[in-house]
Amino acid sequence: MKNTVMINLAVWILCLVLISCKTANEGNTEQTTQRVEVNQDKGLIEEVLTAEEQAALTPDEVLQSLKDGNQRFRNNDLTRRNHSTQVRKSALGQYPKAVVLSCLDSRIPVEDVFDKGIGDVFVARVAGNFVNEDILGSMEFGCKVAGSKLIVVMGHESCGAVQAAIDNVKMGNITAMLENIRPVVLQTQDYQGDRTSKNMAYITHVSKANVMNTVQNIKQRSPILKEMADKNEIKIVGAFYDMETGIVEFLE
Repeated sequence: MKNTVMINLAVWILCLVLISCKTANEGNTEQTTQRVEVNQDKGLIEEVLTAEEQAALTPDEVLQSLKDGNQRFRNNDLTRRNHSTQVRKSALGQYPKAVVLSCLDSRIPVEDVFDKGIGDVFVARVAGNFVNEDILGSMEFGCKVAGSKLIVVMGHESCGAVQAAIDNVKMGNITAMLENIRPVVLQTQDYQGDRTSKNMAYITHVSKANVMNTVQNIKQRSPILKEMADKNEIKIVGAFYDMETGIVEFLE
């Protein structure tokens, strides 16, 4: 009887040891998997732009950076970023390279289009990418106060706001908004061809003219930004986004 109890006890202890070893091995496997994932993440970009790095940039270098980023976007080769780390590192300050004024259109993810991450660019959006007092003030903050070196006004093909301006739509607050684009429509009456919203070529023509009109408005309505541009402290350029290819054409 005593021997039977001792044997059962020994078997019980052996089972406990085997279970403990199995659990330990599973834990080690899980830790190893986690380490592999961490090692794989070493390729992620974790840093954000510093004040020193921003100050060392020139407007032309920033412009080239956006062009290169758009090439990566078109090649589906976006930079891998550790967004959680970048969020934490940018919490106490920001030093963006550029200010981008884009249309409201949901099909234009501005940061992705230029392959930029957290803290890289200021983005303002309004249907028809025009400027008003609020946006001009935001641009002045972005450049004069926060140190950005480039302003990009980016329109796009098939712009609904431009189409509505061509059709002279009257609807609620949209009416007042379109008054910012209507002057460009009137300035393009020498266009040779169908000047209606059914003509995509005309919409593109007006959209590009609208971009350049906004660029001129920035210089005319903001002495601060014009002076910075005249001193080559910043550059102000237009751009046009192709919805089908993802190509950004710069209109300098």
